Amino acid sequence: MMLRSFLISLMFVLFASLPGLAQDKLFIPMDASQTNHIKAYGIIFNNLQDGNSSQWLLNYKGGSFITNYSEDLVKKSHLRNVKIEVISNSEAAQIISQVEQPDANTSVIQLDKAPKIAVYTPKQALPWDDAVTMALNYAEVEYDKVWDPEVLNGKLSEYDWLHLHHEDFTGQYGKFWVSSRNQPWYIKQVRKMEAMAQELGFNKVSNEKKAVAAKIKEYVGNGGFMFAMCSGTDTFDIALAAQEVDIVPTQFDGDPMDPNAQQKLNFENTLAFTDFILSSDPAEYEHADIDVPVQIDEVDQSIDFFTLFEFSAKWDPVPTMLTQNHVSSIRGFYGQTTAFQKDKIKESVVILGESPGRNMVKYIHGNYGQGTFTFYAGHDPEDYTHRVNDPPTDLSLHTSSPGYRLILNNILFPAAKKKKRKT
Repeated sequence: MMLRSFLISLMFVLFASLPGLAQDKLFIPMDASQTNHIKAYGIIFNNLQDGNSSQWLLNYKGGSFITNYSEDLVKKSHLRNVKIEVISNSEAAQIISQVEQPDANTSVIQLDKAPKIAVYTPKQALPWDDAVTMALNYAEVEYDKVWDPEVLNGKLSEYDWLHLHHEDFTGQYGKFWVSSRNQPWYIKQVRKMEAMAQELGFNKVSNEKKAVAAKIKEYVGNGGFMFAMCSGTDTFDIALAAQEVDIVPTQFDGDPMDPNAQQKLNFENTLAFTDFILSSDPAEYEHADIDVPVQIDEVDQSIDFFTLFEFSAKWDPVPTMLTQNHVSSIRGFYGQTTAFQKDKIKESVVILGESPGRNMVKYIHGNYGQGTFTFYAGHDPEDYTHRVNDPPTDLSLHTSSPGYRLILNNILFPAAKKKKRKT
């Protein structure tokens, strides 16, 4: 009888020591030891989609994660080369206790539900046209594509998080008129945009795009989370400021712009920028003076960096979430909108990252109504200049890109800060 009891006790100890049977936890470090930061976000996102909660440890080892143990999660992590550690419940409790110490600039954020994601992009857009799309694909995060018809028909209400592809919301086709107006791809794009505007009931593309911008703003006000990069940032606000004004030169829409367009702009309509001056020159590769005009050959790429600000994890969890990284300085990169002029940013907007001493703000965040917006300047964090027809970025060569991490922080942000949506 004693031998039987001993064997039963021994078996219990042995089984309890196996991973998962003692309700072990999985720890996913996000400091420099992580082997694939980008896919680590996908692991957590997919885990949330499967109905499992996780904890985001802000400012702890690069913004690490803790979640419940599962064989499936371990298998997926190994297949995707994501570093994980199996820890006991007591070890997890010790980490949480350390993170919650009142004198530590760290915090625990509960992640409960994966947001439903939409990317605003043309159906024919190639994946490498957009850094966010590439990041989502590589991280294996599901998303839907939406375009102007879906936006104007109210489909955005089905989504929690929206990314704006590098669109020109002013209706000037990216201001490629001088360099590309005779190119087949440009001619085809213009024809498609004009046809779509007509089908949607608008007399020209610029008016249709302004209506789309207004609808997206409404989505944010109703509780949506919106993220944009490159020209999807400043042209969005320009379109909002010019809702009742023709700001488009004849070369783009066939009729002259309003000679008093600048004076008629309404900066109260914008989300992030104010007091900007429009560019009325169709040959200038700028929409306004929001963008910092920098010539690529003026800057030494080896010293081109921007710095993330440090926020209080306990008192300012939102900007802290958005700046989680394993480094505080990130390599700069260009785009049609490379950086924002600091004096054009509204006082209500939070600056998350800038280039010290260069008046170049790279990363900002703000609130509007019940929702939020985050603008990230530049085109591709791992393609410094990104010229037309450049080959796509291979993210398998940049698995720990700190620039891409900022994008992926944003997809988890809604999971930590869910709001009731208006119906």
